[in-house]
Amino acid sequence: MTQFTDFGLAQPVLRALDEAGYQSPTPIQAQAIPPAMQGRDLCGIAQTGTGKTAAFALPILHRLSLSDRRAPRRGCRVLVLSPTRELANQIAESFSDYGRHLPYTNTVVFGGVTISRQERALAPGVDILVATPGRLIDLVDRRSLTLEGVEILVLDEADQMLDLGFIHALKRIVRMLPGKRQSLFFSATMPKNIAGLAEQYLTDPVQVAVTPVATTAERVEQQVIFAHTGAKQALLAHILRDPKIDRVLVFTRTKHGADRVVRGLDKAGIAGAAIHGNKSQPQRERALAAFRDGSCRVLVATDIAARGIDVEGVSHVVNFDLPNVPESYVHRIGRTARAGADGLAISFCNDEEKAYLRDIERLTRQKVPVAGFPEGFVPPTRQEAAEIAASEERRPDQRGPRPGQRQGQRPQGQQRPQGQRPQAQRGDHRPGGRPAFGGRPQEGRNPDARNERRGEHRPSQGRPEHQARPERGPEGRPQRPGNRPRNGGGGGEGRAIGWLERAPRS
Repeated sequence: MTQFTDFGLAQPVLRALDEAGYQSPTPIQAQAIPPAMQGRDLCGIAQTGTGKTAAFALPILHRLSLSDRRAPRRGCRVLVLSPTRELANQIAESFSDYGRHLPYTNTVVFGGVTISRQERALAPGVDILVATPGRLIDLVDRRSLTLEGVEILVLDEADQMLDLGFIHALKRIVRMLPGKRQSLFFSATMPKNIAGLAEQYLTDPVQVAVTPVATTAERVEQQVIFAHTGAKQALLAHILRDPKIDRVLVFTRTKHGADRVVRGLDKAGIAGAAIHGNKSQPQRERALAAFRDGSCRVLVATDIAARGIDVEGVSHVVNFDLPNVPESYVHRIGRTARAGADGLAISFCNDEEKAYLRDIERLTRQKVPVAGFPEGFVPPTRQEAAEIAASEERRPDQRGPRPGQRQGQRPQGQQRPQGQRPQAQRGDHRPGGRPAFGGRPQEGRNPDARNERRGEHRPSQGRPEHQARPERGPEGRPQRPGNRPRNGGGGGEGRAIGWLERAPRS
């Protein structure tokens, strides 16, 4: 298939493609569209930026045009699941573009915005629903959405879904769907857990893989620069002063790291914007819109933007922090060199990140060329770099309470006024029973649980004689719930921090 007209797509779809200037399909589209048009289940593997969205959107629109069935009230005919809000928005826009001459409705739902407006949009029923898993389950639980009428299920960026912890949400959603349906899975990589998921939810699927797993874009030139942690900010500012760098994506490992980079660029007189999970949806949309229209040429992001943000003209990608998951490197640098253009990916690597670099080279089966410092850049000494890094580490406490820290809670090392009741340690519980680090969410609410979350223990009034009294500590004082050792550990030498178990924000 060398032309879209060779597939036999519906005329309104071909008309929309012609108006958009699309003539020839990409390899993933050429192999995925025919079986999808026939109603077959499909598992497609292709690196980011190769046109996976059109590979499922075009055959879906074609199949809808063959039936006069209407969407049920508070239901949908096509359900597309996406891991991030930005990707969900882009998928919905693609359906609107390709289906502009068809009478089908589509809407997108995700967290971070008012749910009542989404409920009103779903009330009459929609033909195509693009959703993030968390908000989808919220709507189902509120009885504002039913999935009984779904004919086609699409899981886009399936591997990132599992990386973000959506596996339990996916299992619950699939149980709500009718058994007789078409399922399409698309992903950039194919780890074992994705293969197991595909075997469980796909029936006799067609497997399409147009590129080896975890290969990097052929047109992306890669470099790695070894630099101390404290030298990275100055190095980034020096590189971005080059007027040839038109539009650049900078990736950090953490949300606070992204904010620190933006503040450092602002001090250097370089305008930038950050996008990550702590930003509200309007903030994320404004930052992305400014990056798209060119009013902001530097966008600093966490891996939430590594996939799904399709912005034309990204000339450079800078890995300010190397990712600790090697697959993320492939998705990050895939944001440049899209649609046949060239691109450059520059990675900063400190001593601690050399192990991450080895993992990346092992996964991609190629060495990343080492580059020296750019001309005119004088790196800070080790001592200066250490002082810069230490000052940056102290900044969150100077700005105010950290995420999960209540107003009035003291930073570490600050003395408590005499006679003041001890407060809960960071990591006990957040409001609503959601653990901050380790531990499990509260199953129910009761006064004792609320008191423990607040970090205080209110003595019971009129305790019955048979009720057990609180255990006493080594010095004979009652042991408060907030001071109990974790994981069997002892006293004040430290505490174990478990994996973050709270549900991902969608």
